[in-house]
Amino acid sequence: MITTKQLTYALAVEKTLHFKKAAEACHISQSALSTALNELEKQLGFTIFERDNKKVLLTPIGKEVLDRARVIIQEINDLQSLADGGDPLNFPMTIGIIPTIAPYMLPRILPDINAKYPKSEITVVEEQSHVLVDMVRNGELDTAVLAMPYPCDGLMVMDFWEEDFYWIATKGAAHTDQQEITSDELLESNLMLLKEGHCLKDHILQACKFPEPPGNHGFSATSLHTLIQMVRGEMGTTLIPEMALNQLISQDDNLTTVHLDEPSPHRKISFIMRPNYTRMRCIEALIELSKLALSH
Repeated sequence: MITTKQLTYALAVEKTLHFKKAAEACHISQSALSTALNELEKQLGFTIFERDNKKVLLTPIGKEVLDRARVIIQEINDLQSLADGGDPLNFPMTIGIIPTIAPYMLPRILPDINAKYPKSEITVVEEQSHVLVDMVRNGELDTAVLAMPYPCDGLMVMDFWEEDFYWIATKGAAHTDQQEITSDELLESNLMLLKEGHCLKDHILQACKFPEPPGNHGFSATSLHTLIQMVRGEMGTTLIPEMALNQLISQDDNLTTVHLDEPSPHRKISFIMRPNYTRMRCIEALIELSKLALSH
């Protein structure tokens, strides 16, 4: 009979398109993985993967099989979660978080999780929003933390936090003596934003009602930390979310913080999950802990 282990191994090969990497991800030997997949293909009566010494390809009928296998594994995992019972978070859970949230939220919430749920086994995946949405849909993640608005068609979205943006500039620059700064004033400040692909950039453009990125600096940054370093080097100014303020600039006397004077909140933070996700108690527990951690 076809087994869930065989299907899990096949899904690992689909993800990596590499037998050795798939075996390592499944914590088995490559020969054991190959034997299991050969037996699966024998039971099915057709080939799932075409392989040679250089590459692994998924056959058209193999793709159909693995699409169904993915649903089967999700259903089995959901069934197992119904039997787990007990306290939420006391069993393995995989959470995705975007890069503009992870470094600032995790140091606050993880100690609280460990204190309240010492048996928790949480794995964190840091990726951009579009990757995390696909991973949640495919069952590779239990849930993900995203900044809204962001398209999550077919998924449940539970907001748990909202925050504003703050303008960061070197002391003495124009407008740094103000309590608030407008979008029009930002146009004069050589505003630097993250490169394309980061939803924070889109949220800032939306909050400021900019049709396209202002400024014309020489390179684009991939993290808020890099943007702050560029501000320190007097290459321009930037906007960062409130949750990042303490970690990024609290110890720097040469930088000034000014609140963005546009309708609030400037972004919302949410958990996303599949509509039939059976561990809603876990999400509710994470929301409670997140609100408490971020409010301090």
